Amino acid sequence: MRLTLFTDLGLRTLMRLAGEPERLFTTEEISRDLKVSRNHLTKVVSDLAAAGFVQTRRGAGGGFHLARSPETIIIGDVARALEGDQPLVECFQADGGACTLMPGCRLKGRLAAAQAAFFRELDGMTLAECATPRPKIPG
Repeated sequence: MRLTLFTDLGLRTLMRLAGEPERLFTTEEISRDLKVSRNHLTKVVSDLAAAGFVQTRRGAGGGFHLARSPETIIIGDVARALEGDQPLVECFQADGGACTLMPGCRLKGRLAAAQAAFFRELDGMTLAECATPRPKIPG
């Protein structure tokens, strides 16, 4: 199984926020901490906000923070929200894709089971369990 880079960045962002759950963060600060593009992070934060994992504040003194306690945020829910409708393989697409092996394929069922097991494992972990404190700055 593989998560997209977008989801990976979303998870790392939430892990960082969970390290200081009461604090308001800026995209500049998190992009620097995670060494990622601020523009890309802005889109990630927007999707995290739309999914209800973070709250944002505009204007002077603005930023973002966790929308709820890290103990209530399930990692599997985050992965599902950020992955959206990304099918694992072509035949998982809503229209079945263009796979020429269907309907006789015997792999699809196993792939579906593997995907379910993957998310079941992520469903067993909360954000609180993988919170990350502020990175140490050398010097």
